[in-house]
Amino acid sequence: MNKTTDDSVKLLALNKPKGYLVTRSDDLGRKTVYDLLPDWVFDDGWMPIGRLDLESKGLLLFTTEGKIGNVLTKPGGCVKIYEIWVRGHVSDEHIAQALKGVQSKDELLKALVVEKIGMGGAKTKLRVQIDEGKNRHIRRLFGALIDPKFGTPLKVLDLKRISIGSFKLDIESGTWRYLSLEEEKMLMKNLR
Repeated sequence: MNKTTDDSVKLLALNKPKGYLVTRSDDLGRKTVYDLLPDWVFDDGWMPIGRLDLESKGLLLFTTEGKIGNVLTKPGGCVKIYEIWVRGHVSDEHIAQALKGVQSKDELLKALVVEKIGMGGAKTKLRVQIDEGKNRHIRRLFGALIDPKFGTPLKVLDLKRISIGSFKLDIESGTWRYLSLEEEKMLMKNLR
């Protein structure tokens, strides 16, 4: 991808597919997000801002500036939106619990907004907004809730991050691009 004068020199975006680790290298030889990017991204020290676990997909930003990474990952600093499929029937009570918060491993996990956007058999599609990113936050949050019909924990089957702050995912899975200078400005301007 050729850089233009309208491109950010500080931020690039990747649409991470499932099956890639968000790490610079892996002792077990598993695929990492750097396998999807040009060699210079690794060589020049571009670092992922935040994480997506192995089974998650969607928007991942990279930067060479630690200050930008800190601002975008600081709790309460930046809203991130996810679309997820949950095994189980997600009720209004589940949504209220997710908004109020649930205890998991000695920490409170909660969402800012949860919208039901689809159903399919015994699965529910949700759009979830959070402004912090604890380890496996959304998976653990919904896993702490019980499906009353089956008496089993809800399970996140599919998780895709679709936006970070004002920047919305707009590229194909496995591809990357620079943010434009305008997108960078909007992203940084809207941070709390």
